[in-house]
Amino acid sequence: MPISVPDNLPALADLTAEGVDIIAAGDAARQDIRPLKLLMLNLMPKKRDTEIQFGRLMGCSPLQVEMTLMTTASYTPRNTEPAYLRRFYRQLDDVRDQYFDALIVTGAPVETLPFEEVSYWPELAEIISWSQTHCFRRLGICWGAQALLNCQFDLPKHALSEKLFGVFDHQPSGTADRLMHGFTENFPMPVSRYTYTDRAEAESAGLDVLAHSEEAGVGMLRHTESGDLYVLNHLEYDAHTLADEYHRDAAEGLATPLPKHYFPADDATKPPVNYWRPFAYLLAANWLNTLYRDTPFDLQALEN
Repeated sequence: MPISVPDNLPALADLTAEGVDIIAAGDAARQDIRPLKLLMLNLMPKKRDTEIQFGRLMGCSPLQVEMTLMTTASYTPRNTEPAYLRRFYRQLDDVRDQYFDALIVTGAPVETLPFEEVSYWPELAEIISWSQTHCFRRLGICWGAQALLNCQFDLPKHALSEKLFGVFDHQPSGTADRLMHGFTENFPMPVSRYTYTDRAEAESAGLDVLAHSEEAGVGMLRHTESGDLYVLNHLEYDAHTLADEYHRDAAEGLATPLPKHYFPADDATKPPVNYWRPFAYLLAANWLNTLYRDTPFDLQALEN
């Protein structure tokens, strides 16, 4: 089955060109199918890129998936036209009385700030609290994962001495978990962050470590009771995403290290190869299938 996204969303053309099975919202409404309803809080600056990255992955399942895009009301992104947000994005008040199978919280370029200094932190905390009775599960990516962990378990993030940047091998430590079915003994994940989540603190909070890296630390965590998933890295990234970030920072005179294990022969003039995407598809398929298996048919039961 295809993924359903808002009618006329510009990402439709890119996803269709890639061969992703897409159905517009108006057509999906005419199908007598209970789709998986995903609410994606997109906090990334390049919102259209993120829409494509997650639309590509969530469209890989035989299940019909309906994605609603969400933004904050307390902060207006500088890199996206207000008219675009008004047309394609919803805010908490727009969906407050609705129910979803999962809330996805993306990364955000605010990682070096303390949580409480992020301008929209009170609103994000409210969204996460609201999701406990209106979303069956939560999926956090990078800073979004750290924000969820802080709100749900009071877990801090810790500063690194320098930016952790590149593509790092991870080892699945939760191989019996359904989310890790099919993963090899080593698999790569792109990483771009200045902070980390401590493994001992996470395990003390009752979280299972699904993937860990000798170089990059904790890569994925899961809460067994709720099924919530926390991915500290960026399997959804395109081949060029880290390169764009590196060249942008270099052009601005920032002391950004060369991404490790990324450019061929560590030559920043050579195009990188995306060798992590099969694992991105695998994780997305496992996550969707597990969500479909566990979620209630009547989502209003979440409030009971």
